[in-house]
Amino acid sequence: MKYMLLIYGNEEAFTSVGAETLAEIIRETDALNQELFESGELVGAYGVADEVNTKMVRVTDGTPVVTDGPYAEAKEFLGSFMIVDCDSLDRALEIAARAPSARYWGVEVRPLMHEANVEP
Repeated sequence: MKYMLLIYGNEEAFTSVGAETLAEIIRETDALNQELFESGELVGAYGVADEVNTKMVRVTDGTPVVTDGPYAEAKEFLGSFMIVDCDSLDRALEIAARAPSARYWGVEVRPLMHEANVEP
């Protein structure tokens, strides 16, 4: 089953840990990703651009309209995500707990609906 592990934050949260700690979080995350890649559980892991780079596309009367995003007003924004393919939700939660970001900001775990046989 595939699960998406989402890491949220904002500039204040990321800078509050200090440059040295942030660099260590990145090193530990890279090591975890490598381990999961080697075990076959990591489908992909990606950081996303800051929210100021977000665009929203809506189609109105058949015409695409592009505006600055993100869609929702929020204090925290998606900073990165991983997709893992593992045997169970328990394993996905175990992986999320091992993510260094879980110690600072938390990691949201969501089944991918068509992969994990969950109802919308």
